[in-house]
Amino acid sequence: PVAMGAGFGAGLGLALASSAFIGGSFVLKKKGLLRLCGRARAGQGGHAYLREWLWWAGLLCMGVGEAANFAAYAFAPATLVTPLGALSVLVSAVLSSIFLNEQLNVHGKIGCMLSILGSTVMVIHAPQEEEVSSLESMAEKLKDPGFIVFAVCVLVSSLLLIFVAGPRYGQSNVLVYVLVCSAIGSLSVSCVKGLGIALKELFSGKPVLKEPLGWVLLVCLVICISIQINYLNKALDIFNTSVVTPIYYVLFTTAVMMCSAILFKEWQHMVLDNIIGSISGFLTIVSGIFLLHAFRDMPFTPSLLPLFLQPRRAGPHPPWSSADRHQSCQHQPLLPPEDKGSQSAEEDEEEK
Repeated sequence: PVAMGAGFGAGLGLALASSAFIGGSFVLKKKGLLRLCGRARAGQGGHAYLREWLWWAGLLCMGVGEAANFAAYAFAPATLVTPLGALSVLVSAVLSSIFLNEQLNVHGKIGCMLSILGSTVMVIHAPQEEEVSSLESMAEKLKDPGFIVFAVCVLVSSLLLIFVAGPRYGQSNVLVYVLVCSAIGSLSVSCVKGLGIALKELFSGKPVLKEPLGWVLLVCLVICISIQINYLNKALDIFNTSVVTPIYYVLFTTAVMMCSAILFKEWQHMVLDNIIGSISGFLTIVSGIFLLHAFRDMPFTPSLLPLFLQPRRAGPHPPWSSADRHQSCQHQPLLPPEDKGSQSAEEDEEEK
């Protein structure tokens, strides 16, 4: 169970504010990228977006959101703060439909709701991470062979996506650039946690500035964030924001969960009901994202509804009149009058 401490309300408010700022940042960045008429776009490898103030406003909003998210970890448990990032999906989808004229059909709305529902379930059943209170213990965890193998796999797969899959499928498949952002993002979260530990030790009076690990984590964080920003801009420039944002959230959350499970041994002491709840919540999020992505181009009209749910259309001759309701099919003649006359004439001729 999540502990309700004195700073729980502050942590919850910071997490909600972080989702609002991050969700709005996607829309501002997309708005700035759309203004690049006749100039090299980010999807084609250009960097003309650096001259647009809307793009910088989006970057500032994302920075504020990430700072609020970073501060929320100091007041509320990580099991509460991380799943609340799904709210940025809803904020981005709503703002995109208002300011970017990106249509969000019924399937997309249901997908957003399922993402929020799955995040709520993950909040209740999320695993607890091991306590890391010093840079020395963080260094020991970073030397773990399991984490080293994971980091190498992330780097190799990211390089393959950037240099092999990117030039071939980056313009047609949304997963290419988003996978790069998500994989590198898992390492950036580990760097953020390490820097948070360093800041706590710095405020407590320890000589953290002399420790090389803190500076290494800072350099790695800058590199990871730079790569994330670059390829996230490419994905936003090519595909709709309402599609990029939820897919990025799911893949990013998956990568962070894998990295945290390996680095902090989160799943080691979990009971069975929490394991089932966490997996169920995550699968609910994936189902919502599938609805949003797979049916994004399908228009939803009343004709797609079952007949008993379709609205009745008033016409000059309603199909069911009061006379028709009281008239049974058994009382109706099997043949029209004209057919009856012709049939009786044929019978008379045969008798003659």
